[in-house]
Amino acid sequence: MKGIERFLSLMEKFKQTRLLVIGDIMLDEYIWGEVHRISPEAPVPIVEVQSESFRLGGAANVAHNIRSLGGEVVLCGITGDDFMGQRLKDLLKGIGVPIHGIFHEEGRPTTLKTRVIAHSQQIVRFDREVRGDISERTTRQALEFIEAQLPEVDAVVLSDYAKGMITVKLLRELIPLCRQKGKIITVDPKINHFPEYKGITLMTPNHYEAGLALNMQLKSEQDILLAGRKLLEQLDAQAILITRGKEGMSLFEKGNPHVSHISTMARTVYDVTGAGDTVIGTLTLALAAGGSLLDSVLLANLAAGLVVGKMGTATVTPGELKEALNDL
Repeated sequence: MKGIERFLSLMEKFKQTRLLVIGDIMLDEYIWGEVHRISPEAPVPIVEVQSESFRLGGAANVAHNIRSLGGEVVLCGITGDDFMGQRLKDLLKGIGVPIHGIFHEEGRPTTLKTRVIAHSQQIVRFDREVRGDISERTTRQALEFIEAQLPEVDAVVLSDYAKGMITVKLLRELIPLCRQKGKIITVDPKINHFPEYKGITLMTPNHYEAGLALNMQLKSEQDILLAGRKLLEQLDAQAILITRGKEGMSLFEKGNPHVSHISTMARTVYDVTGAGDTVIGTLTLALAAGGSLLDSVLLANLAAGLVVGKMGTATVTPGELKEALNDL
């Protein structure tokens, strides 16, 4: 099978693939408007608000990307028992994502990021959140839910935004459990948990995160090569994918001396918000559907190139991916 046919064939299998996404669930609020003058009260722009919208963020955006591409998804995370939490769950139900794996804790609000956008430019962002670790009780509830779901899923995605859902205790029980069950486990990481990701299938740090984790500054191609190899060894992972912004991606595979450097597919970059969610969601979906590691990365890279061309937290459809493949 040559050319784009193998990718199209892979995408057809997405509909028979089911993923479990575990991580920090957020709600993204967008206030859209225009700026025509500066405030007389302070040197700040006055935004004349025209509309407001809400989108799924964080781990919920990973789940949304998987659903948008046709995959089935189960979500595990935490929200507040509040109005924004209910709005978030309504959005999830609207795209066919079950909410029985979403837990609450007393006094913990739904993570809400509010962005003010004027003339396609972000003016300011407000974050309302609690970042402390979830309780032992919630951790136990989550692990019981995860263990019950594992027989029914093809792969597990950890979407770690360091908001408290992904804890050391959770990781130390979850990763061995997934390995015992023979499940693919991929991670979109955060620095403070790097030592705890040992034994995962694949991780997608950006070059900044990879450098911090190794106490290195990745300034050259040689630095990238060294960092990728070190992470592979330290984490006992099957693969490390270092995302490098406009420089594309670099894929390191266990037992393979060759490093695959993939150029970015972005034609126009309007907004990189949530691009990492698109990468980890598409990549894991493709792997779980039976794609090779390199083909899965290539498809994820193409999806990310499309999503950064949209304003705000966004997803990609199979139709858009197919059109982009044909354009290649």
